[in-house]
Amino acid sequence: MSDWKTVDDFAKGIDGNRLPRSGALVGLRWTVRHDDGGQVELSFTDESTVEWSTGDAKGTDWYEAVEGAPGTFFVSLLFAATPRESAVLVADLDSRRTLTVESTIAETRTEGVPQVSQVFRPGVLDTGDGVGPRGEAPAPSRDLIGWRALYRYSPNHLYEHVYLSSERYAWQCLVGEQRGHGDVDLATAYRIAENRYVFTFREFRIPVATTWLYDLDAMRTTGTFFGLNGEGEIRNAPGGAHITSLGRVSYPEDQPV
Repeated sequence: MSDWKTVDDFAKGIDGNRLPRSGALVGLRWTVRHDDGGQVELSFTDESTVEWSTGDAKGTDWYEAVEGAPGTFFVSLLFAATPRESAVLVADLDSRRTLTVESTIAETRTEGVPQVSQVFRPGVLDTGDGVGPRGEAPAPSRDLIGWRALYRYSPNHLYEHVYLSSERYAWQCLVGEQRGHGDVDLATAYRIAENRYVFTFREFRIPVATTWLYDLDAMRTTGTFFGLNGEGEIRNAPGGAHITSLGRVSYPEDQPV
């Protein structure tokens, strides 16, 4: 579609209902140990600067932390040396569990494949106080399948989501620059605690992927869009929404989706 909107078109103001940035991590040192091996050391020097190291690599880069649910932080990270890569660390301070979502923008497009890919890395959080992980570990979830909801990002941004399967969801824009547009994209959901989920999707039509923390107790989301605009420039756009549930359908047990 020639009139298909890019991230610059629809993202302006889409953070109108986003929770505020938090300074709670300033001065803290964290170690994130991934279940698949390796670890990342993080030192938060101020509200937007983090010193990090993993293996032989290290750097000082931008971050933003939002307490997307009580005791659960949504930490976005960008890397100056590798600008086509970003990460979101979701850290639950109560369970000391983490989920890191790593997004990468491919240099070229491949037909039928989202240009922005994502890797999911559950892990544990060491804050240096000797407290270990407890409770459930982040894991892929089917809990959202069959749910239909509205997402109000601002007075000028209203979207509907329908969660179709463990790999697909459908969306349509009801209010905003994308009004009248909709699609079915690749999606992934992880449960990180009761009523808390990390939901991501990777678009086919434009080079954009998103990562969201859902707090279904407060019915709010905190997230970010990462990808390219119409001129091929890298964008990392914050977002946040209030959720209104529209209902749920249940599929027959003998009809897996």
